[in-house]
Amino acid sequence: MKMPPRRAYVTVGVCLLLLLFGLQIASTVHQESLTWDEGDHIFAGYMTWKTGDYGFNPEHPPLMKMLGTVPLLGLPLRVPADQHRYFKTEAYMDGREMLFANGPEYAKMMTFRVRMATGIVTILLGLLVFLATQEMFGVWAGFVALVLLVFEPNVLAHGAFLATDAGVSCFFLASVYAFYRYCKLASVGGLVVAGLAAGLALATKHSAVLLLPMLVLLAGCEVAFRFNGEARGRRALRLMGALAGIALIAVVVLWAFYGFRYNARPDGLRLDPSLVDYVRPLKPMEAKGILCLARLHILPESYLYGLADVRAMANGMPSYFFGKVYAHGIWYYFPTVLAIKSTIGFLGLVLLAVAAMVAGRFRRWREILFLLVPAGVYLFVAMTSHLNIGARHILPVWVFLCVFAAGGAQAWVWVDGRRRQGWGFAVAMLLLMHVASSARAYPNYMAYSNELWGGPAKTYKYLTDSNTDWAQQLIAVKRYTDERGIKECWFAYFADPFLRAEDYGIPCKPLPTPDSWFSNVQHPVPATITGPVLISAGTLTGFELGSEVLNPYREFAGKTPVTSIQDGVLVFEGKFEVPLASALSYAQESKALRGKKDFEGAVAAARQAVAIAPDAVVTQMELGDTLTAMGRKDEARTAYARAMVAVKTMESGAREDWEAQVQKKVAAL
Repeated sequence: MKMPPRRAYVTVGVCLLLLLFGLQIASTVHQESLTWDEGDHIFAGYMTWKTGDYGFNPEHPPLMKMLGTVPLLGLPLRVPADQHRYFKTEAYMDGREMLFANGPEYAKMMTFRVRMATGIVTILLGLLVFLATQEMFGVWAGFVALVLLVFEPNVLAHGAFLATDAGVSCFFLASVYAFYRYCKLASVGGLVVAGLAAGLALATKHSAVLLLPMLVLLAGCEVAFRFNGEARGRRALRLMGALAGIALIAVVVLWAFYGFRYNARPDGLRLDPSLVDYVRPLKPMEAKGILCLARLHILPESYLYGLADVRAMANGMPSYFFGKVYAHGIWYYFPTVLAIKSTIGFLGLVLLAVAAMVAGRFRRWREILFLLVPAGVYLFVAMTSHLNIGARHILPVWVFLCVFAAGGAQAWVWVDGRRRQGWGFAVAMLLLMHVASSARAYPNYMAYSNELWGGPAKTYKYLTDSNTDWAQQLIAVKRYTDERGIKECWFAYFADPFLRAEDYGIPCKPLPTPDSWFSNVQHPVPATITGPVLISAGTLTGFELGSEVLNPYREFAGKTPVTSIQDGVLVFEGKFEVPLASALSYAQESKALRGKKDFEGAVAAARQAVAIAPDAVVTQMELGDTLTAMGRKDEARTAYARAMVAVKTMESGAREDWEAQVQKKVAAL
């Protein structure tokens, strides 16, 4: 049967935009090295396929990891033996070893294959955005929404990484859209589709648990506003039953992705640490709730472990915001991120949609609620979570706002079936601004910020982590050192030691990072170094340490780099004093020797650390801990007192946390 001309044009237009979407994503990630979490996810997904082991990366459900690693299943990979370390250390280190066992070129090939498989979900997201917008507001609005998404810098930045953010954005929209269609015309098929979509969301990321309150709120709106004209009581009962059915199907789908097995690991292997131990730092109600679900086997063990990890991360992750380090998150972080990392054109279209509502032109209330309620709930929970490490954590908000903005544009441009030329021109200009701003950022979408904030080159001054630097610049750094013939340099690389510059053939010597400190991986360095010195933006802020006082590179923050690589690695030339970075290796040596009961060696290393950086919290604390272990309590008190002097200079939040630590150690004496 011949397709009607208009429908044919629509199909061709959508396909071309989706093709452009895919080409942008593929071209971008081809120029980026592995990001922070990808090696971990790749190893975990591969091991899930090969051994049925869900214990290497239980902090995330398995769907995206399994999808992304399908292209690796036929490759002859050398898999490192399980050393039964702390689960995150095990997966990160084993992932790096598996990927780079055959050299950087083989690792690049595997990484690109994984990303192309992952990108399928992002292309599906684009199709869903068009279909949902078309059904809600019309074909014209559908194209506006699709253009917004195809050139959305944050979606382009994360669309093909083996992570959970693009996937959960896709399945969140799919779930809400399916429920919207069910509410319009109830059917068993529609209910099943909504349940399957919700199950895929649950199997993608733990934040998908927010679907239940979202759908309950939307069902309440259906009852309150009687969009279908049905009696409220009957409508409430019908939707309660539908929600129960959706939840049941979703949980079954989730269990299916875990092979309908409760235990996270096969063959009697245990999680390290156990679930019981891992929930102990949580609030009592959180811990009891998770353990109750575990005891009743209502959800898989690995999934529950991930819930505990989400809460632990949210409760204890520091953040960086406008030049300051915060020991905990701040509520206005994500609204500000939206303002910085959205294009001006996108923000203008969202404001136009809000204005259309206020002016009474945009009155599609069912559709408005189905878009703004999920976006609002997701944003509100993010604002209260204290996990302030990247725009990717609110990626679904951008997706829903694309559809909302398109609906608002439709309301201004099309009135009673007639197009208003002036408003059409205004919308076209805002779309053009959106596209142009996004194109100018290519291929550094990760670091995108709009022109009001100075563009991608300035983002690191306001935000960090996956807002600008997710450790993805090693291919570009390698090109930089090769083109300039650099054979000697220093590099404080954000993901070290879980990924390393040497993996990509970069000749720089490693400098200590917060994670090399946490992992007790020593990087000896003299107190004075000569450039080139490369510092990742995420490392430069020192935010992972929770206080600027602990940052070994804070002096660089006041210096002007000679250049930046992919807007995330800053290059400094000259001679630099780095006493704290130098002292850290001695403090680590002291800690290692203390663990081996070599107290004389430990105290000698600790005193060397103090000699290099006498006013540092870390060096005095390590000396105090070593002296305590030796039974030299008076000397330990002196070291802790000196540490407390430095603690008093910390920011609020960090200061209270560290004061409590020092006081606890002194009280134990």
